[in-house]
Amino acid sequence: MRPTGRMHIGHLHGALKNWVQLQHEFECYFFVADWHALTTHYADSYDIEQNTWEMLIDWLAVGINPGAATLFIQSKVPEHAELHLLLSMITPLGWLERVPSYKDQQQNLTNADLSTYGFLGYPLLQAADILIYRAGKVPVGADQVAHVEMTREVARRFNYLYGREPGFEEQAKMAIHKMGRRAARRYEELRKSYQERGDDEALANARALVEEQQNLAIGDKERLLGFIEGGGKQILPEPQALLTNTPDVPGVDGRKMSKSYGNAIALRESPEIVEKQIRTMQTDPARARRHDPGDPAKCPVFTLHQIYSSDETQVWAAEGCRSASIGCLDCKAPLCEAVLAELKPIRERAEQFEENPDLVKNMIAEGTEAAREEARETLEAVRSAIGISYR
Repeated sequence: MRPTGRMHIGHLHGALKNWVQLQHEFECYFFVADWHALTTHYADSYDIEQNTWEMLIDWLAVGINPGAATLFIQSKVPEHAELHLLLSMITPLGWLERVPSYKDQQQNLTNADLSTYGFLGYPLLQAADILIYRAGKVPVGADQVAHVEMTREVARRFNYLYGREPGFEEQAKMAIHKMGRRAARRYEELRKSYQERGDDEALANARALVEEQQNLAIGDKERLLGFIEGGGKQILPEPQALLTNTPDVPGVDGRKMSKSYGNAIALRESPEIVEKQIRTMQTDPARARRHDPGDPAKCPVFTLHQIYSSDETQVWAAEGCRSASIGCLDCKAPLCEAVLAELKPIRERAEQFEENPDLVKNMIAEGTEAAREEARETLEAVRSAIGISYR
């Protein structure tokens, strides 16, 4: 996440709750993308450092655990920058220009000059962020799938250019022989099906077949995966997008909740302000008076009910709105209670970290070193493949 302001309940339900769950299912890396913040906020960078520490406190407060996941700050792992530089040597300019968010943000963020190399290249920096850890899955919303696909293309191009080690084909055939007669025959059938007909299912089945071979070394598995795709050794694995269901959390003015709109309910906001924000929140414009019936589908308050309230409360709110048997303030009361109940333990957990900033810094220092260790291994392989390891 980019440290561009305070975390709010849109972040909580759109990403952070998912991260809390994923940290127990996968080996996870979560980092504050301070370099990415500079791509659009280079002219007002004075608050990036403070926002970074505030963001990390929010992460810890919602339950992201440094004992279960690796937490760090992007710029503290300079290997990201080196991989970004090396990948920029092979990435066609057109790939960056066609990323959907490139033109969208240029049109929407009119208060900043985004005709910079850093902004054009941020999808490639994002690719480096992913590939430096040889990630298998990247949790994203639908709007970020294009970025993951570009990362896959960059990895594929790198492997094609630099993955052909001397004697690659002979070593791949030796690896096939190690699989055993039955598995080897199946692999050859799937390879032929993919290479002759472009059968994606055959490719997926071949990958699964290779992964389940217990007697093969990692290097042999990488060669077999590269051999079936017509490339070489898989130095940088191609990540998959892990699509997450992200609810559309409305802000207090009815638009999507966003720090830049000033319509967000912050995770550590005081109960008094949260209550005021919800009590004054925009509702269905058709309900100009108490006795006017409304449409829950047009009311952002009801959208929040769908995130926070029980089925019973949602039915009560919807029926009361349509029949005008309840007023908007009546409808907001149980919602306010639910939001405050969720934020209370987050606010309380955050206090211990606010009072002990050295604890947070020590946690992040440990996570940063763990991240650097992994990143160094990838960079060793990348330099060696290119031919600039100088051993």
